[in-house]
Amino acid sequence: MIRSGICSLTLSKLPVETVVDVVKRAGLAGIEWWGKDHVPHGDTVIAAKVKALTESAGLEVSSYGSYYKAGISESEGLRFSSVLETAVALNAPTIRVWASNCGFASVDSAFVTKVVDDSIRIGDLAAKSGRTITFEFHRGTLTDTGENARQFAAMLDHPAIFFSWQPPLGVGTEDCLSGLEGLLPRLGTIHVYHWTVTTKGGFVRQPLASGVNRWRKYFKLIGSSGQDHFALLEFVKDDSPEQVIKDAKILEDLIVSNNLKGASSMTGLYV
Repeated sequence: MIRSGICSLTLSKLPVETVVDVVKRAGLAGIEWWGKDHVPHGDTVIAAKVKALTESAGLEVSSYGSYYKAGISESEGLRFSSVLETAVALNAPTIRVWASNCGFASVDSAFVTKVVDDSIRIGDLAAKSGRTITFEFHRGTLTDTGENARQFAAMLDHPAIFFSWQPPLGVGTEDCLSGLEGLLPRLGTIHVYHWTVTTKGGFVRQPLASGVNRWRKYFKLIGSSGQDHFALLEFVKDDSPEQVIKDAKILEDLIVSNNLKGASSMTGLYV
């Protein structure tokens, strides 16, 4: 089953109370709270208040967007223990992290080993607290391409480690599907947005409605995993609350259509 949500980073300029109000009006089911301005690392008091506010609105905390960088953050002063304490107080089931701050092409095997070792360490700590780790699929990390993400995932045979997915910018639909398929057995959250490429090689945020044909294909594949996933809106056009509400309607239509097809195929009502 796929459920709808949003990364609160999308509404980073708004206070927590307003974010909750927008999400509720948009009809979304959950929120990934940003580990900076909204729920700062180590501030368990704020985390507990945000948890209560979220749940009192009938919403779920889908995840904690910590931006902890495996193999890097501890040396920069961000202790994973602080991140984990905050996630527990927030009641976030999974903690989103980055696979370092470098792509595979720019590092050696010793660096990769350091990142893997730290990843296993935080996976163990998360599991002891009843949480999981979700590595973001992102440029400038060891999950910077579909193939590299699969390679990194193969190095982390851990029951509490999963991987998010988002369509890499400037990559065609079929290549996106190939990368998504490679992560499907370990897939956690999905980041949902639609950007287009300009003639000068830049990117422009677009309404999700403009990318609905691509996303139908992505959701069809995601639905085949047989697992539960949160599909989280991110990078909406102009960071606009009004656009969140519009994109949420498109997201919900995609999810409902996909979930109904999945239910139909399981019950044998349709061929």
